[in-house]
Amino acid sequence: METATPAGPPADVLFDPDSPQWRRVSPKLIKVRLILIGIWSGVPIIGGVVAAIATPYRWIWLIVGLLALGGLWSASLNGRRVRAIGYLERADDLLIRRGLFIRDMVVVPYGRLQYVDVTAGPLDRAFGIAKLDLNTAAGSLDAQLPGLEPEEAARLRDRLSELGNSRMAGL
Repeated sequence: METATPAGPPADVLFDPDSPQWRRVSPKLIKVRLILIGIWSGVPIIGGVVAAIATPYRWIWLIVGLLALGGLWSASLNGRRVRAIGYLERADDLLIRRGLFIRDMVVVPYGRLQYVDVTAGPLDRAFGIAKLDLNTAAGSLDAQLPGLEPEEAARLRDRLSELGNSRMAGL
């Protein structure tokens, strides 16, 4: 008895970070995210150390240790997380992939795009990167593509806006 094979490439091929079709984001995003990890884990750790020193409760040191381990674990995976982010421009849509353990792929049809924003916070600007925000007509799909070089973000914004206007899917 023959079994039917699913149409399309296997899931691992779709998420393959080394596939030549996928474009990666800037490696500068690794440094930006490391700084953010340091801030978001460092402030609670410092607060925990102060609390552990100021109070007689020694179990607070356990919490400080767990916070430190969480920050170190997150920092150790940071490079792989950033390298897992990619995008692929196709004829009718834009694919955005991310994730190490739980892989996520967003398909943004050009005809459903309402607007495309390019944003860059102070830390992003300091490292010369920007983020592309895509908003669709359905409202349920708001995709982000962080870590783009500003020129690439502007190119994508202009191209996606043009394609979105020319392919308005019944809106």
